[in-house]
Amino acid sequence: MTTNAASEPTGTEDLARYIDHTLLAPAASREDILKLCKEAAEHHFKSVCVNPIWVETAKKALLGSGVLTCTVVGFPLGTHNTDVKVFEARGATMDGADEIDMVINIASARALDRDALVSDISAVAEVVHGEDSLLKVIIETSLLSDAEKVLACEAAVEAGADFVKTSTGFNGGGATASDVALMRQTVGPDIGVKASGGVRSREQALEMIAAGATRIGTSGGIAIVAGGTATSAY
Repeated sequence: MTTNAASEPTGTEDLARYIDHTLLAPAASREDILKLCKEAAEHHFKSVCVNPIWVETAKKALLGSGVLTCTVVGFPLGTHNTDVKVFEARGATMDGADEIDMVINIASARALDRDALVSDISAVAEVVHGEDSLLKVIIETSLLSDAEKVLACEAAVEAGADFVKTSTGFNGGGATASDVALMRQTVGPDIGVKASGGVRSREQALEMIAAGATRIGTSGGIAIVAGGTATSAY
């Protein structure tokens, strides 16, 4: 599966295909999820990203639209045991998730424990890839030093991840162009890089893409493609 775009977007529709239209609020209702899916289909976004409980709802709502269904695992802290992350991932793919965004064990990254990171990620990758789905690995850049970010990205590549991703949007901070550039430099040209957290305008999105992002996670996708600025935090 190709994860790295060949060139920067040249128009609104091209930009839309970078966007994971996201709603991870704990109080989101079924009506909110259906609205999210309708917006994603209308704007031709790459995917919707929802909490696991809404995967089946989103999958059905998006049938025939060409928009993928993405969900999260070990979210938002990454402190679940690996077998719990595996269980979550298996359930999500069985429900129809095309993509899984998992949170690493951040303490392992801060301890520079590469083996623990690889073990955690690879167990989830095996399940996800067994269902022909795609795995993105959230490293939570705001909590890591540059050396720890590099280690986490290297571990994700070694473990078979398809993407590395900056942030959950729930633990402070968010995507920066410098972090995206560092991640791109670390993983090379063939692994996707997802910028998420705080990307609210077209200018910010284009800055992330210029730095090496191949996907943008945001709840402000409509404002971004329209050239405005979203007011949401994610």
